[in-house]
Amino acid sequence: MALLSAIDVLLFVLGAAGMIYQAVCLLTGFFVKTTTFPEAPKDKRYAVLISARNEENVVGNLIDCIQNQTYPRELIDIWMVADNCTDGTAALARSKGCHVVERFDQTQIGKGFALTFLLNNMIDSGATKKYDAYFVFDADNLLDKDYFSQMNNAFQSGFRILTSYRNSVNFDDNWVSSGSALWFVRESRFLNNSRMVFGSSCHVGGTGFMFSREVMERNSGWKFHLLTEDLEFTLDSILHGDRIGYCGTAVLYDEQPVTFKQSWRQRLRWSRGFLQVFRYYGPAMIQRAIKERDFSCIDLTLLICPFTALSVIRTVLAAVFVALGFVSLSSQLASLNFWIVGGVASVLGMMALAAITCIAERDKIDATNKELVAYCLSFPIYLISYIPISFQAMFSKPGWKPIEHRGR
Repeated sequence: MALLSAIDVLLFVLGAAGMIYQAVCLLTGFFVKTTTFPEAPKDKRYAVLISARNEENVVGNLIDCIQNQTYPRELIDIWMVADNCTDGTAALARSKGCHVVERFDQTQIGKGFALTFLLNNMIDSGATKKYDAYFVFDADNLLDKDYFSQMNNAFQSGFRILTSYRNSVNFDDNWVSSGSALWFVRESRFLNNSRMVFGSSCHVGGTGFMFSREVMERNSGWKFHLLTEDLEFTLDSILHGDRIGYCGTAVLYDEQPVTFKQSWRQRLRWSRGFLQVFRYYGPAMIQRAIKERDFSCIDLTLLICPFTALSVIRTVLAAVFVALGFVSLSSQLASLNFWIVGGVASVLGMMALAAITCIAERDKIDATNKELVAYCLSFPIYLISYIPISFQAMFSKPGWKPIEHRGR
């Protein structure tokens, strides 16, 4: 009984701490404007890193966006790794003036391995020495015209690692794409924006981020190969003492999955990746949070904390203890009622969160008011589906599987 109570207290304390922090971030992000950076000279040279696997339908749009920036075109070079491609992705990129490296490896599959291969080729050729920093994009991304100018301003203000505002090109396709899109818009406006206000470190998403040559050289290229290599990179950087910045005026658009099957598969990989990251980096993050009093470590540890795994352990132990007669069934049912009430409140909170996000970012969301109402109501379904996904992630080993992009 004491063990169950201890787990209940742990879940309650962690959950309460997370909710309070989210509420503070929500209020801060709603009332505080996005951080802007002073104009800086447009004299830095950047390399764009793109990992593409059979992305002939979309990568050309991204290349056009990069080559038509307000930032000087001659200071941006595009490097693409055509990763196990069987279509015309490599030829298309070459025809548009990109540096292309082709990779064929069916054993080490994933974006992390592809980026390692690309940067290793650049290091071996000496190409990395001429760049001040490196951008990472996915093949389906689109960019505002002043994306590089805005990121350059932030980079020259002193940040060695930066992430940007993540929007979506297909927000209004259906409730699945809107669920993902709302999640990323919320993260940009209410988490990363608030972290900048607090002086904390931001969380790098899977695309639309940059890092300096010094960071690249420290890592000897790209050394992150877990299923969520972006989160792994984030935590490793924080443990090295870096503060990751956020440039909310640099807007990127990506394409979200439109079928629930695609979304499930993608989020299953993310959930398994979170467990991997917690296993390898959790103890070090907790240790640094205590020794260095680093709030960023507390923030990101809450992000990767395996609440679902703890809940499953608690449920299994309760069933075993009831079967052995250590605790009564009525006491566990009473505890279950408490969590059910909390679950109902959480659903209402999710709807409110979606509504606040839509209100705050209305000018950036491409959807009608009627659609937004429907998406706010369906947002809890998207989030609650993470429960079975996270449960499955505890026992499955999902790998990298490409998601077909249609392009816009």
